[in-house]
Amino acid sequence: MSILIKPIITEKATADSELYNRYSFVVDNKSNKVEIKKAVEAVYGVSVTKVRTINVRPDRKVRYTKAGMVTGKTKAIKKAIVQVAEGDVIDLYSNL
Repeated sequence: MSILIKPIITEKATADSELYNRYSFVVDNKSNKVEIKKAVEAVYGVSVTKVRTINVRPDRKVRYTKAGMVTGKTKAIKKAIVQVAEGDVIDLYSNL
């Protein structure tokens, strides 16, 4: 199983990458900072200076339907914000 699942491409993440050289990824829930650092360095060929992780809790929803009350939730994910060394760039738009 891969540690890096997909990059996060939003307005906030794009501004963060342009201004501060930080890139955001959705990563495996069981991975740690050292594994994330090694994976980013291996895949993109850059040197990573800092890794920050965020555990995002699942959203819970309740709907009232004809059949009764239906409950559900989304998946819990883990995000990683990776800061790259000065002068290194990750091109996330090359595969689109």
